[in-house]
Amino acid sequence: MGETNLSEDDVKRLLSDPSPENRAVTAEKLAKSYDGQRLSATERALAEEIFRLFTKDVEVQVRLALATNLKENPFIPHDVARTLASDVDIVALPILEYSKVLDDTDLMEIIQGHDQSKMGAIARRDEVSESLSEALVEQGEVGVVATLVGNEGAHITDASMEKVMEKYGDSESVQRPLVARPKLPITVAEKLVTKVSESLRDALVARHELPPELAADLILQSRERATLSFSIDSSEAEVERLVQQMAVNNRLTPSIILRSLCMGDLKFFEYALACRSGIPIVNARMLIHDSGSLGLQGIYRKAGLPEQFYPAMLAAVTVAREMDYDGRENDRGRYARRMLERVLTQYGDLGVEFEKDDLEYLLAKMNQLPSDIGSEF
Repeated sequence: MGETNLSEDDVKRLLSDPSPENRAVTAEKLAKSYDGQRLSATERALAEEIFRLFTKDVEVQVRLALATNLKENPFIPHDVARTLASDVDIVALPILEYSKVLDDTDLMEIIQGHDQSKMGAIARRDEVSESLSEALVEQGEVGVVATLVGNEGAHITDASMEKVMEKYGDSESVQRPLVARPKLPITVAEKLVTKVSESLRDALVARHELPPELAADLILQSRERATLSFSIDSSEAEVERLVQQMAVNNRLTPSIILRSLCMGDLKFFEYALACRSGIPIVNARMLIHDSGSLGLQGIYRKAGLPEQFYPAMLAAVTVAREMDYDGRENDRGRYARRMLERVLTQYGDLGVEFEKDDLEYLLAKMNQLPSDIGSEF
């Protein structure tokens, strides 16, 4: 069993002075020396029986010494790991966080015990399965859930992520690790942007004495840009869910619909008009891309969008038909610049002058236009 094998002196000391300290030292030494591959069958059986005795020791420090030194050992008997995992928190937590001997069934039983500290240890494991993550989201309090979503090794389904937002979306301790996750469902990302935005708006008003209306405008612009950055590379199904979610929460605004066009996100634009008009996406696309102007006019009116936005929408759709947008980062900037130039020119033809080529400025100016600007379309 190697150089940390129990010596004759160890045995004599333990027999003459079976104090908790000596028992803890013995447990530590034996646990460190345990190698299930190098021991003979007799040595392994003897060591495991001693482990089982130590798991029942009345002194916590003895059981803690055993757990601390066996937590990453892949050869310990399953029943020893399971007993230690069911112990008081200080003993159980190292095993729950690190031991690969425990399986999902073992860990699920621990979760059902509703011990938040133990659930937190499970949430920190190198890898957490979808079923365990689902149970942790369901049973865990905010600290457990924050730990789970901050763990890149945790596999979390879209449904569980939605549950996270439903339960703890307002908590900054959950928001921060969610923001840092490499991939989020688009509907969760959009909700998160909205939640974070509310906090940011409050901070802006409090720290910089901004009028609440101005802060709200700044946050809206930031939120819309962030939302479309999630949308532009998402699948058809994801964009459809996102648009429906935004519509239900009154966030499918004329400005974000126009912004989607100017950013080259034609998919979002199409689903947005389909949703607002109540027309199937296939029919909506036929109307939007009608070679004449009647199709776009018809769906635009049915979607209930402001008339003063129509010239910009028409110009943007025309550019979208003409341009080959490939989705690369550099092309996105080129596309947006070309789109804005066309939209600005369109408004210039109507006698409206612009001094800037900024999208926020454009949207603000369009909101200020008299309602009859687009009334003749």
